[in-house]
Amino acid sequence: MRLLVRFLGFLFAAGTVLFLVGVAAVAGGIWHFSKDLPDYSQLQDYEPPVMTRVHAVDGSLLGEYAKERRLYLPIQAVPKLVINAFLAAEDKNFYEHGGIDYQGMARAAMLYAQNYGSNRRPQGASTITQQVAKNFLLTNEVSFSRKIKEALLAMRIERAYSKDRILELYLNEIYLGLGAYGIAAASLVYFDKSVNELTIAEASYLAALPKAPAALHPVRNHDRAIERRNYVIDRLLENGWIKQADADKARKEPLSVTNRSNGAHTFAGEYFAEEVRRDIFERYGEKKLYEGGLSVRTTLDPKIQVMARKTMAAGLVNYDEAQGWRGAMQKLDVSGDWGVKLAEVKSLSDVTPWRLAVVLESGDQSARIGFQPGRELGGAVSKERQTGIITIEGVRWARSKGKTPTAVSQVLQPGDVIYADPLVTKEGTAVEGQYRLRQLPEISGAMIAMDPWTGRVLAMVGGFSFDQSQFNRATQAYRQPGSSFKPIVYASALDNGYTPSSIVVDGPIEIDQGQGAGVWRPENFSTGKYYGPTSLRNALTHSLNTVTVRLAQDVGMPLIGEYAKRFGVYDELPNYLSYALGAGETTVMRMVTAYSMFANGGRRVKPTLIDRIQDRYGHTIYKHDARECRGCDAPGGWKNQSEPQLIDRREQVLDPMTAYQITSMMEGVVQRGTATVMRDVGKPLAGKTGTTNDAKDLWFVGFSPDLVVGLYLGYDKPRSLGRTAQAGRTAAPIARDFMKLALADKPPTPFKVPAGIKLIRVDAKSGVRAGPGGGGNTILEAFKPGTAPPEYTPSVPVADAEGRAPQPSQSQSQQPDSGSFLRPFGLY
Repeated sequence: MRLLVRFLGFLFAAGTVLFLVGVAAVAGGIWHFSKDLPDYSQLQDYEPPVMTRVHAVDGSLLGEYAKERRLYLPIQAVPKLVINAFLAAEDKNFYEHGGIDYQGMARAAMLYAQNYGSNRRPQGASTITQQVAKNFLLTNEVSFSRKIKEALLAMRIERAYSKDRILELYLNEIYLGLGAYGIAAASLVYFDKSVNELTIAEASYLAALPKAPAALHPVRNHDRAIERRNYVIDRLLENGWIKQADADKARKEPLSVTNRSNGAHTFAGEYFAEEVRRDIFERYGEKKLYEGGLSVRTTLDPKIQVMARKTMAAGLVNYDEAQGWRGAMQKLDVSGDWGVKLAEVKSLSDVTPWRLAVVLESGDQSARIGFQPGRELGGAVSKERQTGIITIEGVRWARSKGKTPTAVSQVLQPGDVIYADPLVTKEGTAVEGQYRLRQLPEISGAMIAMDPWTGRVLAMVGGFSFDQSQFNRATQAYRQPGSSFKPIVYASALDNGYTPSSIVVDGPIEIDQGQGAGVWRPENFSTGKYYGPTSLRNALTHSLNTVTVRLAQDVGMPLIGEYAKRFGVYDELPNYLSYALGAGETTVMRMVTAYSMFANGGRRVKPTLIDRIQDRYGHTIYKHDARECRGCDAPGGWKNQSEPQLIDRREQVLDPMTAYQITSMMEGVVQRGTATVMRDVGKPLAGKTGTTNDAKDLWFVGFSPDLVVGLYLGYDKPRSLGRTAQAGRTAAPIARDFMKLALADKPPTPFKVPAGIKLIRVDAKSGVRAGPGGGGNTILEAFKPGTAPPEYTPSVPVADAEGRAPQPSQSQSQQPDSGSFLRPFGLY
């Protein structure tokens, strides 16, 4: 008995010692692993990388930019269904345990033992809190030390933060495949839905992804993805979070994924979106752009953008097709499965409705073509094959060496890789199953549409295809504007003593360029004809070069250079008279901005593609409209106070009366001059064409009272567009087609006449005041105070021998203090 007592005492002592040693070992282990644990307090102020989203004016998504596609969603905004799905899949006891789920660990161990050797997926034992510790503070190293640190951190995190905060961090941080981080981004990427729109099956699939998103790919591993999704549905049912009928329905639902691109989401807005991306990058840097979660509201009007894209592309294609057929893009062997071979050919994604195709058979009356098959989400070539027919009507335009084809086989041969789009009748209806041959145009160009009052860019076309070339010709291509620069020259003259009725000689002129450069003899573009004494209005209407050169001689190129700089067309304009004819280089953006200042009465305009930028918290960090709004804030609500007022402190770069005069003169260009095709729009318009030497660039810039459009056409490596090419026949019709669409629902609003302008009827040819009763060809001309022509006399004023306008009498001239709007420059 005594021996038994001693033995029991020994066992107790030994057990006590072992217990104390174990406690000491555990304590030592905890101390050892705790001494270098990461600081979990950083979770309090954690700001995950969030994608920047760019929107058009109507709120539609234009683009997303991120290294990790993530949208941060507060836990209060996460639907209960989505929360339950993730808890069912990852940690059903999340709201009961203190960071470590001992029951779950035991259950996982037992299941692992039962299923050992069965190749079944083992059930994990990490809680959501442990996953937060690992994802935020540790590495993915597979080791006992990492698991111990993970458990210790989980317990500390549970004591420091609420369950909802921990779950919020988890749901926004986890990687869910296809580049999506967090449930908000994953919902968009996989299903193109917000989390509030997810079905039980969709939420269950997302909840199945955290453990192995690549292994549960919806296409490559479709069956396994369905199995894991249904497992989550079963756990939802088992936990009582959904009903049996709902579970049965969810299991039968197909796993249908709608992959969402992270490029430009508004059709035809790729050039605009890229320009915005560059702007944000320059303002805030790479980290803010790709991780800052900015919300950018741009100025892009999707409807106007589509109109601009449609008309500009049509203009480029029409010109290119008029030059004839250049041949197939490349050749393919069409024996066997031609679809797989064609799928490897790079096609342009932004030339809808054009489709890449290969010619399968060709005959006299038709050719059978096969279209490029699409690719599934996993990258595999679709098994579906689509074909169509190109008839003789579809290749009628494809002349070769000036000859119109009489058989389709003269143009297309089996194996030719081409583009085709549906054949449309003259009535505008598509002929089923029949297609038209297309070719990518060699010529390019750019177009911009702008609000002249604010400088907001409503539409931008930087070329035929962004996929083909990301070079934005609207902002990056420096081209000669030709005669579209002349309104700057004429505005300089009108602002400094001239009137629209001033007379300058249109006749041959020789300019000694000095220093062995020879003699320059500018000529009028169209016919080389000269009209003798001509009013400034008629000279601009018919784009007379010799008048413009004489005017620039008299006004002085330094003064014209100052105006060009103030309008933003050039930074510095050399003092050569050829630059008065548009020999310098500038961009479409700059020209449209300059014309906006004519349209708005001479106010400084700063072009912008961005209205407002907000940070991830909704605070506005940039706003384009800097005007002060007095009375916009109404404390206590509306109490019959005065209406708010916008205070515009922008610089007045041109006398408003001068701005109206040059606008009126450019209305004449549309009504009687080089841009008469614009009359078809049926609305008050002003504008100017521009054709450079050898017709290397064709321009048109014009405007209504509330919309400015500018465009050019030309080869990227400048060369002549042809001996007969003129801006009025090629560029202006594109602007006409655009303005017809853009102004279709707008009333025919006339240009506003500023205070002080006097409208006096004059003879359209001579510019002298019309006689009693008018008669003949007369127009209403705009004059500033004190500059109107004298009362009617039968004589016609003529220029002097140098081609300068006659000086008005003292009674007709402006007062000395008001003669020049450029007094701030010190130039008189």
